[in-house]
Amino acid sequence: MSPDHIERVLKQVRDGELTVDQAMAVLKRLPFETLDVATVDHHRSLRQGYPEVVFGQGKTVGEILSIVRSLAEAGENVLVTRCSPEAAAAIRQEFGEAVYHERARALTLVQRPVQARGRGRILVISAGTSDAPVAEEAIVTATLLGHEVDHLKDVGVAGLHRLLSQMDRLREASVFVVVAGMEGALPSVVGGLVDKPVIAVPTSVGYGASFGGVTALLAMLNSCASGVAVVNIDNGFGAGYLAAMINQA
Repeated sequence: MSPDHIERVLKQVRDGELTVDQAMAVLKRLPFETLDVATVDHHRSLRQGYPEVVFGQGKTVGEILSIVRSLAEAGENVLVTRCSPEAAAAIRQEFGEAVYHERARALTLVQRPVQARGRGRILVISAGTSDAPVAEEAIVTATLLGHEVDHLKDVGVAGLHRLLSQMDRLREASVFVVVAGMEGALPSVVGGLVDKPVIAVPTSVGYGASFGGVTALLAMLNSCASGVAVVNIDNGFGAGYLAAMINQA
């Protein structure tokens, strides 16, 4: 439940549009709601500025739908990450305005206008087209949280001139999310070119010796460039969320 929603309820009580009992019924989910399948945190927006996000992987369609209903009834905008097409179809059948971002494997349900929060632009940079799903997850996340996001695609170190030709876009950004698999070198390169925070995202893209993204992860953790932080393998959501917090006005 967002601060705006609570303020609206209190004003309705003040203006006589809601009785105290009616307002209590609206607010009864504070601070959390215990379902059969989960305990939904309705205070997350009040504490952190952003509502709880649903991690879809490992959950049944019914479990995801129950959690989404709870968040939606509290008036929240909803993000489901690692959402399967089956779960997305079930959610969209009940909430027709929900949007499934297939490549990002994410679903968004926007019930109230997304408030612009950024003090600048987040630039998501992906090394190769194969890294796009993770980059798209970061983009969907940061956009729903109210930030302007730009995407610089397919500029990996195998053709460094492609990145260097985009220096104007690099100079204009406030925060960078750099997504790369294989040897994971791109965040170090970007970190050596810019004076803003760089969030490195290793992906599981690569041949056998990439070890499912471990090689890229270790390379990024050992970056010689200053100002580079690293999230977990394929964690586009975590990178997008952290970029939003850094970029928040």
